[in-house]
Amino acid sequence: MRPTLLIASAALALSACVAGPDYVAPLPRASASGPFLSTSPAVTPAAAAENWWQLYRDPVLDRLVADALAANTDLRVAVAHLARARAALREVRTDRLPEVGAGASARYGRAAEGQAAPGADREGWTVDAGLDVAYEVDLFGRVGRGVEAARGDVGAAEADAQAARVAIAAETARAYADAVSAGERQAVAEHIVALLDRSLLLTRRRAEVGLANGLDVARIATLRDQRQAEVPAIAAERQAALFRLATLTGRAPQELPPEAAARTTTLRLDQPIPIGDGAALLARRPDVRAAERRLAAATARIGVATADLYPRITLGGSLGSTGAGLGDLFGAGPLRWLLGPLISWSFTDHQRARARVAEAEADSQAALASFDGAVLRALEETETALSGYGRLLERRTALKSARDQAERAAIITRAQQREGQIDSLALLDAERTLADAEAQLALADARIADAQVDLFRSLGGGWRGDQAPGTETASR
Repeated sequence: MRPTLLIASAALALSACVAGPDYVAPLPRASASGPFLSTSPAVTPAAAAENWWQLYRDPVLDRLVADALAANTDLRVAVAHLARARAALREVRTDRLPEVGAGASARYGRAAEGQAAPGADREGWTVDAGLDVAYEVDLFGRVGRGVEAARGDVGAAEADAQAARVAIAAETARAYADAVSAGERQAVAEHIVALLDRSLLLTRRRAEVGLANGLDVARIATLRDQRQAEVPAIAAERQAALFRLATLTGRAPQELPPEAAARTTTLRLDQPIPIGDGAALLARRPDVRAAERRLAAATARIGVATADLYPRITLGGSLGSTGAGLGDLFGAGPLRWLLGPLISWSFTDHQRARARVAEAEADSQAALASFDGAVLRALEETETALSGYGRLLERRTALKSARDQAERAAIITRAQQREGQIDSLALLDAERTLADAEAQLALADARIADAQVDLFRSLGGGWRGDQAPGTETASR
């Protein structure tokens, strides 16, 4: 027993010799943590909102996002991947525990004459039972690094599930915004057609009394039909957005609740969008978190590969008994036991092991590059979304001014035509200008709503640690 105890003590003393580099989380460059470059009066540096869709104050949108986060199929896939990663972590953790096995056998046979004791029965039962225990001493940290790598995988899967949550919330809000924006654009198009119907009616009456001709009537009728042709196309866009909304919320198109299609006014915010700063962005973005966790896992796998360069020590023990029956087996029959270490070392295959170390190091470098790329993409997407949102607001201001001017011009032109001061061609130009201005303004509102969703998504809002599906800590 003493040599075995000495070996075990030495192995435990050396257990701190863990192979491979210790992981240190990378720090983004200092310039990435400051305020954003693209700002406007429409945003504020206050901390970004998590459940940002609630800023629209639309209960229907809130319910639709909740439904999507509970039933979306892509999110269910991400949660299943997370469950698989956690199961893999539990499997790896079992390498820290002793392996215990029990076995028993019963045989009936006849022994050769020279093999049986004098006077003993040569024919009968032989019963054997035993218990085996094996424990790998993690001398160079192979098991510990494997657990670290599995924890990194779980952290990456958690972040992937959070990223899916962010994407699903954003796409649900986008589909709803597209549907209601299309509803408003359709209403604007129908209003323009109604105005042109009235202008067409007046022009026909003037033609009847000789104040206009057939060409004037045809021109107004052509413009009216052109605008009428836009209505079905916008209605089709609205239906497509509603069908997409049904899929995002885990429903068939026929199952979408009627209230989802009730609103026909574009989503608008009554307050500046809180955006935080670069440091808060990188801490909140789940894709950056996933890249960092994958880097941690890749770093730990260098240690797993490095540990294969060194011997493995397994402490084993066996206890058993063999007898002619159960009574002999558990009675005072012969008892055997065995205790000792097993050392295995493939020292002749170092080239293969070193190649695996080089592979793991290359994977770690790739993971580091992916992390750096995720940081840069997060900053790029946010700055682009901020810049685009600000420019769209400026464009809308100009378009609204143009629409107001066109509306005033159309009112004056109609009055002048009724008084016979101008011909129908001038009225046609005024009506066409107003129709274009109305349509462009409605389209600008739709693009602003879409840009808001892009900005919210780039900010990474839409999840918290206590909300994301199945995001229990992976550190245990």
